[in-house]
Amino acid sequence: MDPKVDLQSEPDHQSKLGFWSSTALVVGNIIGSGIFLLPATLAAYGGISLLAWLCSAVGAILMALVFGELGRLAPRTTGGPYAYTKISLGEFPAYLVAWSYWISIWCTNAAIVVALVSYLTVFIPILSKSPLAAIFTGLSVIWLLTWTNSKKIRTVGSVQLITTILKLVPLLLIGGVGIFYMKLDNFPAFNTSGGANLSVLTTTVMLTFFAFLGMESATIPGSKIKDAAVTIRKSTIAGTVVAVFVYLLGSVAVMGLLPGETLAKSNAPFADAAAVFWGASAQYVIAAGAVISTFGALNGWILIQGQIPMSAARDKLFPKVFGRLNRNGSPALGIVISSILASVLLALNYSKTLVDAFTFMITLSTLSVLTPYFFSAASYVLQSAKLREGELGGKLTLASLAFGFSLWVMVGSGQEVVFWGFILLVAGIPFYVWMKMADPGPSGEAAKRSG
Repeated sequence: MDPKVDLQSEPDHQSKLGFWSSTALVVGNIIGSGIFLLPATLAAYGGISLLAWLCSAVGAILMALVFGELGRLAPRTTGGPYAYTKISLGEFPAYLVAWSYWISIWCTNAAIVVALVSYLTVFIPILSKSPLAAIFTGLSVIWLLTWTNSKKIRTVGSVQLITTILKLVPLLLIGGVGIFYMKLDNFPAFNTSGGANLSVLTTTVMLTFFAFLGMESATIPGSKIKDAAVTIRKSTIAGTVVAVFVYLLGSVAVMGLLPGETLAKSNAPFADAAAVFWGASAQYVIAAGAVISTFGALNGWILIQGQIPMSAARDKLFPKVFGRLNRNGSPALGIVISSILASVLLALNYSKTLVDAFTFMITLSTLSVLTPYFFSAASYVLQSAKLREGELGGKLTLASLAFGFSLWVMVGSGQEVVFWGFILLVAGIPFYVWMKMADPGPSGEAAKRSG
């Protein structure tokens, strides 16, 4: 099936996502768990983490421009990076993209739940002391939103729009008000880790870039977006710029409000920062905003975790179960399978502290998503050349910068994580072989006859 057109399920115009819902999907998926727990993760590195935020912001904008252009060049697709890769590079690279992206999504969902539970400890302290209670709470949230995403996409879009608005208010308040209460003494030295500056910057860029994953979200349900060629590009760029502004403002404020040693031990950095200038009661307000934020992000990512495998299943590259739609047009069984994997990963990592578990999950998730980003940059060049859209010089420059930045992030993941990421990627190859043997298609049938 040509991924340019989603023939199986073309919803009517009224059921599609518009600009605001699409932008909310992008903002909601980007601004999730990263901004709320990363200040604690980054505290050990010092002020260099602020430079890392700037570098990641530039990289995120580069990738957003690539995805925005791909959404314009290949509208009405389902699957985003997967669909673009299949159009431009063929079946096997597209399968690797779908496989890697799928792994990244359920790893991301597990990380988001960890962040959500971390901020719930402000209201329910036992969650920080009882792994069993924390796991039960996290699993309850995963499966509540799994059920929500089995409904019509407009229901999912409405939840996303509401939670995105609610999450931005406390973040902007911390950044906008907190900067007037910052103390210069709280800002740590440039590099407190003891490592070489470039090495530490590379590591912190990898960590901060996790917070920007999701800038491609509007490209994935492209066939369900109104005026996709225009809307996807606008919402992708607008959503990423909003996230950059909120992240930079909030990160500076939190670092200036809390001493480094306090920040490193915090399960709820933004809530603790609010208590500095608003009093103890402010912790509850900001923690509630963080819970809403992570809840909305998880809602958006559970939507995405059904769309990528569904698109691949329709092309007979994933098992058929991932492509089955319920009466609401949702790939419910595929979403359930992905949520089971996220639940298992969540349970396996609760032997660690909340911050340690979060760090492990975001590292694995960031590494896994880089394969789709590499292929998307290449697809952008090939699609531009195919459609003969003016001079290729500027497009090659943009794609090269985005590709180079992604490669830098991969280096920052570290040898051990790259090793495990490679193992996970290669582990998908037997499944591809199995799918091709089960349904070889015209090329496979021809090969059989010639033999």
